[in-house]
Amino acid sequence: MKKILIIILLSATFMNLMNAANPLLSRFKTPRETIPFNKIKNEHFIPAFDESCKLLNEEINEIINNPDSPTFENTIVAIERSGSLLKRVSGVFYGLLDSENDDELLEIAQIISPQISACHHNTYLNDTLFSRVKEIYQNRIVLNLSTEDSRLLQKTYNSFFDNGANLSPENKERYREISAELNLLELKFNHNVLKDENCFEMLLTDEKDVAGLSESLLEAAAMEAKNRDQNGWLFTLSEPSYLPFMRDAENRELREKMYRARVNVGNNDNEYDNKEIVKRIVNIRLEIARMMGFQNYAEYVLKDRMAKNEENVIDLLQELLNYYKPLAVNEYNTIKGYVSGRENIDNFTVMPWDWSYYSEKLKNLHFKINDEMTRPYFELERVRQGIFDLATKLYGITFKENKKIPVYNSDVKAYEVFDKRGNFVAILYTDFYQRPTKMSGAWMNNFQEQYIDEEEKDHRPHVIIVMNFSAPTETKPALLTYSEVETFLHEFGHALHGMLSKCMYESLSGTNVEPDFAELPSQIMENWLKEKDFLDLLAVHYETKEKIPANMVKNLVDATNFNIGNKCCLQLSFSLLDMAWHTLTAPFDGDFEEFEKAAWESTVVLPDVPNTLMTTSFGHIFTDNEYAAGYYGYKWAEVLEADAFAAFKEAGIFSKAVATSFLDNILSKGDTDDPNRLYIRFRCQQPTITALLQRNGIAYNQIKKR
Repeated sequence: MKKILIIILLSATFMNLMNAANPLLSRFKTPRETIPFNKIKNEHFIPAFDESCKLLNEEINEIINNPDSPTFENTIVAIERSGSLLKRVSGVFYGLLDSENDDELLEIAQIISPQISACHHNTYLNDTLFSRVKEIYQNRIVLNLSTEDSRLLQKTYNSFFDNGANLSPENKERYREISAELNLLELKFNHNVLKDENCFEMLLTDEKDVAGLSESLLEAAAMEAKNRDQNGWLFTLSEPSYLPFMRDAENRELREKMYRARVNVGNNDNEYDNKEIVKRIVNIRLEIARMMGFQNYAEYVLKDRMAKNEENVIDLLQELLNYYKPLAVNEYNTIKGYVSGRENIDNFTVMPWDWSYYSEKLKNLHFKINDEMTRPYFELERVRQGIFDLATKLYGITFKENKKIPVYNSDVKAYEVFDKRGNFVAILYTDFYQRPTKMSGAWMNNFQEQYIDEEEKDHRPHVIIVMNFSAPTETKPALLTYSEVETFLHEFGHALHGMLSKCMYESLSGTNVEPDFAELPSQIMENWLKEKDFLDLLAVHYETKEKIPANMVKNLVDATNFNIGNKCCLQLSFSLLDMAWHTLTAPFDGDFEEFEKAAWESTVVLPDVPNTLMTTSFGHIFTDNEYAAGYYGYKWAEVLEADAFAAFKEAGIFSKAVATSFLDNILSKGDTDDPNRLYIRFRCQQPTITALLQRNGIAYNQIKKR
């Protein structure tokens, strides 16, 4: 018996020593208490999650066992403040999982996911804790709470309801089981997409096969081949490789090969195939929704969104389709006619792998503009400084790189952000370049959210923006396309939303808003790229140092709405596909391709391509619950941001008054009030679709007729 006790004591001592040496479990002794990436190893994560989950359970048990009557402070605020260590560890781990994904991190994610789910369920499925929350909620009218406190109470009550607090004991156990499985499936989906994308490479060695491709793309492709110990030009499915290849490659067969590879990621009947995972995800989500008393998953999640219900979503999508589908059909016929004349072929069928190629040719013919003409003016470091300068002009904040802040990859830079009085505002990390361990696309993430603690200390946010730009080559700096600069602005808008937050509670701060509101701060930033006064801040030729010429800016702006109908219909197709998957009322066991084609049939203009499937790589909705039944939010927010930017256009694009109102009513407020009220306080009117349609070249009299 004594021997066993000694072993237990020695084991406990060993674990204490291990935890003491774990950088995730002690105060970060770094500038601004930033994450000590230089000290964190993969082996630290599981012990850190063990300890942080244990601490969270202790904090929740303390609230449950509190002998005092439930109050807003001892229950609602206490729940809000609980789990701070778990939030910190999770912020580090999941940030790395997206940017430095490897097999070891995935294994760790699969180990810790059930543990985190259990912690989550121990909170929301506890009857005693929910009874305390419910008692406060039922007495909310007499509590005389502030707007932000009322919002926290409402959101807390909703979270308990949405996470099964009202379920029967049997259903609670079932909910625990399937939601834990769901988390693992979403992780696996994401991992499969990355792995399957990386499986494809196309090495070309014949100069005839790379005809039409730009010097910059060929240089990058040659460097990629060299990095993989091959000779020639190597092309991948990463956006900096795929998009310009599809736009410029003269070889139609190779364009088709690239297209089919890209559209079938996760649909190759290999170890990374996602079809069965998709089926299980949508069926679990449906089961959860039905368990909670809703007909389908969309009904379950939309009740708390700006859109409120499926009908409002479909109404918006249909209204947009009514405007943009005729444009898209006309655009297709125009391209078809152009190709028939150019290729001297009657009734040439423009396929999806032809669209970018011939669209670019026609755009260049009409507007005398293309990416290779503008790329020398968008040198990444100059663009970064220009975007930072825009934030200074609008919101008075400045950025100072701090090389003493540890980073997780040599590509990453860290900046301290200050307000106009010199007060510290935030940490901003930038991670710009594509690499095999990074998920495709672009995103903003939080390593640390903003909140004010019980001692009234304002914990400022640490945020990161991640891109997949082409790295500098041996002869050129990193040069961006116009659309890549637009992407930079988009993610920087999310970063501003996070950095400029001034909220009391972490769960309500920054970007913790409904998805159909979250895209307003990001999408509005894209508007400045069409303005000459802003372009002069960042568009400077990397060799001659000359500002971008006025005629080039005019051509860029004039070309903005080129093929806008097809662009809109493509986005609408994704939104309708998302809604189709999440308005199922019976478990799915059908044909994936038939389902997908039927879901977006009304938006399609280009010919159908059999044996293709986009669903299996649709990470927005199958790896992120926030965007499941929420992809429409991009179009919903586009209506908002077009209307919002109209206020800047009326007063001047650098108007301090409008920017201050946007900061005070949108960027700083997080989710502390109903987003509709926040928007109206800024704009002093309800948003309308008019500004969006006018921006896209649909005249006001056309709008009135409809």
